[in-house]
Amino acid sequence: MGEFKVHRVRFFDFMPSGIRCMAFNSKADRLALARLDGSVEIFNFSNNYFQEKVIPGSDSRSIEAICWVGCDRLFTAGLNGEVVEYDLERLCPKYTLDAFGGPIWTAACNSEETHFAFGCEDGSVKLFEILPDKIQFERNLDRQKGRILSLSWHKSGTLIAAGSLDVIRVFDVKSGHSVQRILVDRGPAGTRNKDCVVWNVAFLSDYTIVSGDSAGKVQLWDANKGTLIKTHLVSKWDVLSLSVSENEDSIVAGTSEGTVVQFQLLSPKIGDTETQWVRTRTFKHHTHDVRAVTETRTAVVSGGLDTQLVICPLMDKVEVKSSESVLRKVIFPHRSLVSCAKKPSLLLFQFPDQLELWRLGGTDTIGKPGESLPVTRKPEKLLQLKRKGDDHICCSTISECGHWIAYSTVSSIRLYQLQCDNNNISISKVSKLPKVLRSAHQLQFSADSSKLFVASEQATIHVISLSRSECKHVHTFKPKSGSSAPVHLLAASADGQWLTSANRHCEINVYNLKKLKHHCMVPVYNSLPSAMAIHPETNNLLMAHADQQVFEFSIVDKQYTDWSRKLQKEGLHRCRSKWHTPITHITFNPSAPSQVMLHDTHMFCIIDQSLPLDGLKAQFYSQLTPKDTSETDKPRKNNALKICNKYQPLLHVNLLEDDWLVVVERPLIDIHSQLPAPVRQKKFGT
Repeated sequence: MGEFKVHRVRFFDFMPSGIRCMAFNSKADRLALARLDGSVEIFNFSNNYFQEKVIPGSDSRSIEAICWVGCDRLFTAGLNGEVVEYDLERLCPKYTLDAFGGPIWTAACNSEETHFAFGCEDGSVKLFEILPDKIQFERNLDRQKGRILSLSWHKSGTLIAAGSLDVIRVFDVKSGHSVQRILVDRGPAGTRNKDCVVWNVAFLSDYTIVSGDSAGKVQLWDANKGTLIKTHLVSKWDVLSLSVSENEDSIVAGTSEGTVVQFQLLSPKIGDTETQWVRTRTFKHHTHDVRAVTETRTAVVSGGLDTQLVICPLMDKVEVKSSESVLRKVIFPHRSLVSCAKKPSLLLFQFPDQLELWRLGGTDTIGKPGESLPVTRKPEKLLQLKRKGDDHICCSTISECGHWIAYSTVSSIRLYQLQCDNNNISISKVSKLPKVLRSAHQLQFSADSSKLFVASEQATIHVISLSRSECKHVHTFKPKSGSSAPVHLLAASADGQWLTSANRHCEINVYNLKKLKHHCMVPVYNSLPSAMAIHPETNNLLMAHADQQVFEFSIVDKQYTDWSRKLQKEGLHRCRSKWHTPITHITFNPSAPSQVMLHDTHMFCIIDQSLPLDGLKAQFYSQLTPKDTSETDKPRKNNALKICNKYQPLLHVNLLEDDWLVVVERPLIDIHSQLPAPVRQKKFGT
């Protein structure tokens, strides 16, 4: 089991965008972050840190600040001078307002969540009132000289601290006047001819202002007297981000050097009642600017130009060997950006601004196990399809036959016919699409390429019949529960009878394509599905969830299979605890129907359902050296689970015909080589 010829693909030049800002919602236990390309991602920290939602970016959108209001309202502001509220069900902007102050550099919401403050290029701080269905402009505070780069409300809602060049001002919200002006030291003598940029401020409830600036200082100020309390020099470069814990006993700061520094409010002596801010920890998990930091109940979360989201646990606040005690680095999306047409051996790569279609290479050489074979037919880039408009591509797919390509943005769906005869390639756009097709969260072709399934922004699924002459709307499926949650997964059966969908409310619905009606709903499990597929012979639905649990559901019998119940009872193997990223794809071996393949970012595995389950405490044997085991021991050591971590990071794994396995990797060294140079740091011996 598990012997394949492997296409090792490394020509998918996917480049994640850097992280610009983030906001943690402690009520919903969710983190929202904005990237430099204008996209917004939401992570569910209570569901194994799963990337729950992605709102595609736009070329016209630049985000500098992101804020939560309540549990389900999200706002951003940016250098285009606009404030955007997002529809978290349809995953698109709900409305856009112009603040009429030029580029917006910063935004903050008061603790009562009744007002927003926006810091603008023209030196004004603009107050907006938060209403149930929108926000509206209320008034300006006194305009100052120079742009407003950072803002923070006092917990009482009566004062606002604003940072700009060389100065911190405190505004009285009621009068709109500046009541305190604090000059910030520019730093060492060699840098006094440069402006000191106050990148971040935080207003504590005891009227202490914390600032981080371009001179590498974290300073504490008395807001009432306007005097300096304490200076901590943490870097020779900029302190770009600050965050204060919810109970105000911890501060974390991110720097241009890639370090994150923590300060804690501690007593200098045991039994002493007086406390002071002490530098306690330094984290070095980034190579470039740390543009955003926040502190949750159990971890310090940071992100920056090196594109990775780092969740570093605070070991004094978590249980040992729990899921919260693991250092996590999220670089790649928790969804597949690669589609495969198995018969013609084509791969479709999704980028924000384009699609690329590649034909896999080949070899005529027959080698030995573990040997690298020479490529006799090089992989070929057949097509580069650029999207129209400013909106980024949110989903795409290619049909099994390779003759159809579809993609969607938040504003439109586009469908193309592809003709590929040897070296002659032609593509034609399907101009007349059914009017019900506006945008999609997920796209899927049927196995015979005769239908296109479209998960719309209204949480419905449209069935589109395809032919060379026309595209016709056949039916629209609606979830039986009436849920408006967006559908993020689709799976169709090989015989064309069944279609399954999974939404963000953890609901998995099964539809009968022959009768065009709802068939059943899988029992709701309290973790989001991350991948699913229908077995080509048994029509059993295999599902993987964000918490790494795997289930098998019989569509015909409308219940979990015996194998699934046994799996939940006995477990698969304790090595599964090493999986810290969600399973993003499931497929089946056409040569051995009992074999199921699953993969995450770091490994792929094959589960043979015909073999007995290993259990949590079973011994795990290497499959590379079977000669050292006797014939009587071999059956006992034939594990149902085989794991391969040779290829990583993995973006896609799929099984083709004739025992070919295609593995799409994106080495981290290739990503790092495309990043701008980090700040120069003096190292020992250089």
